[in-house]
Amino acid sequence: MASSVTRPTNKPFSGWSWLPRISVMDRYLFTELIFPFLFGVGAFSSLGVSVGALFELIRQVSEYGLPLSTAFQILILKLPEFVSYSFPMSVLLSTLMTYSRLSSDSEMVALRGCGISVYRIIMPTLFFGLVVTGMTFMFNELIVPEANYRASIVLENVLGEERWPAFQKENILYWEYADEDDEDLRRLFYAREFDGETMYGLTILDFSRDRLSQIISSGSAVWNFQEETWDFSNGTIYLVSDDGSYSNILRFEQQQLELPRTPLDIASSERRDPDEMNISESWDQVKLLQQRGSRTRLRRLLIRIHEKYALPFACVVFGLVGAALGSQLRQTGRSTSFAISILAIFGYYLTYSVCSAFAHSEILSPIVGAWLPNMFGFCIATFLLVRANR
Repeated sequence: MASSVTRPTNKPFSGWSWLPRISVMDRYLFTELIFPFLFGVGAFSSLGVSVGALFELIRQVSEYGLPLSTAFQILILKLPEFVSYSFPMSVLLSTLMTYSRLSSDSEMVALRGCGISVYRIIMPTLFFGLVVTGMTFMFNELIVPEANYRASIVLENVLGEERWPAFQKENILYWEYADEDDEDLRRLFYAREFDGETMYGLTILDFSRDRLSQIISSGSAVWNFQEETWDFSNGTIYLVSDDGSYSNILRFEQQQLELPRTPLDIASSERRDPDEMNISESWDQVKLLQQRGSRTRLRRLLIRIHEKYALPFACVVFGLVGAALGSQLRQTGRSTSFAISILAIFGYYLTYSVCSAFAHSEILSPIVGAWLPNMFGFCIATFLLVRANR
C-alpha cells in the first residue's frame, strides 16, 4: 500500500502582511529625495553658521581676546541650531531639484501618461516632509536648547560677563489666585531681599476669606524642604476683622506657615533665553511668569513656544511647494533650483518676521502669529498643485 507523503510548500512569510505595501515609484522618489536633502543640510548649515555665528566669534577673538579653542567649542555648540534651521530649507531644495529633474527628463510625463495624478506622485514628498518634521521637532527638543545654553555659559565664563544674576536679589513679588482661571486674589507675597537661601523683609496679605483676613510681617523666612513649609522668624501676625480693624495681634520668634513654594521658585529660577529651553521647560517658565506678572516677557515666551510647534511643520509646507513648483519646471539645473529655493525661503521668513512682529505688537495672537506663515505656504502649495494637475 503506497503511503502519501505531504511535501512542504514554500509559502512566503506573511507575518508583515499588515504593513502597507510601498510601491516601486514611492521607493524611487523617496530615494531621489534623500541625497539632495543631505546636500541642502550641509550647504544651508554652513551658510547659517558663517553668517550667524562665525563672524561674531571672529569679532570677539579680535576685540576681546577670546581663545581660538573656546571659539571653536562655541562654534560646534551653535552648529545644532543652524542644522535644525536647515531642515525645512533642505526639504524645499530636495523636492524642487527632484521633481524638476523628473520634468526635464520627461519622467513626469511618463507617469502622467500611465494615469497617475500629480497628487499621487507627490505622496512620497508628503511622507518625507512628515519624517523631517519629526526629526526637526526632536532635534529642537533634545539637542538644540542644551547646546545653546552650554555655548552661552562657555562664552560667559571666558569673557567674565554675567548675562543676569543667578537669582533675583530684591523685590520678589508673587500673587496667588484661588484658581488658574479665577481672578479672585487669594494671597499677596512680598520679600524685600533674597540671598539665595533666605528671604528678608517679608509681608504677606491673606485674602483667603474673600477679604483681607490677616497680615503677616516677618524679618526673615526660609523654605523647609523636609516639611515643605515656610519657617518664618521674628514676625507678627495681624488678624483683621470684618470692619478692617485688628482683632488680634500675635508676635512670634519662630512660626511655620503652609504657603506655596512659588515665591522661592520665582526668585531662584534659572533664567534662560527661549532658545535655551525645550517646550516643557518653556511652559514651566510661563507658569512662573503668569504668577509674577511680567507681561512683555510672558508674551514673548508664548510666541516662541508656538513657533517651536509651527516651524517644524514648515518642512511639510516647503515639501509641497517644492514638489508642485518643480513638477512644472523644465530644463532647470541645480544652480537654478538653488536660486529658486533661496527666493522661496526669503519670502517665507519675511512673512514669518512680519507675523512675529504683529504678534509682539499684540495685533495677532501668539498662536496665529506662529502658524500664519505655514497657512500662507499651504495655500500657495495648494494653488500650485491644482495648476500642475490640469
